[in-house]
Amino acid sequence: MKLLDRIERHLKESHMSATRFGRRAVGDPRFVLDLRAGRRPRRRTIEKVENYLNADKSL
Repeated sequence: MKLLDRIERHLKESHMSATRFGRRAVGDPRFVLDLRAGRRPRRRTIEKVENYLNADKSL
């Protein structure tokens, strides 16, 4: 599953805004909006997002 798809699913399931997710996961409130517009994140940023998603899932 693509990163953006995982994020979109998380947003829907958690009722979280895209800006809040970006701020919490990587410190960038525009992160999800930029991904939707075609931004390609760096490997380290992808790792941060995956760590955030995995940690949030375990709560």
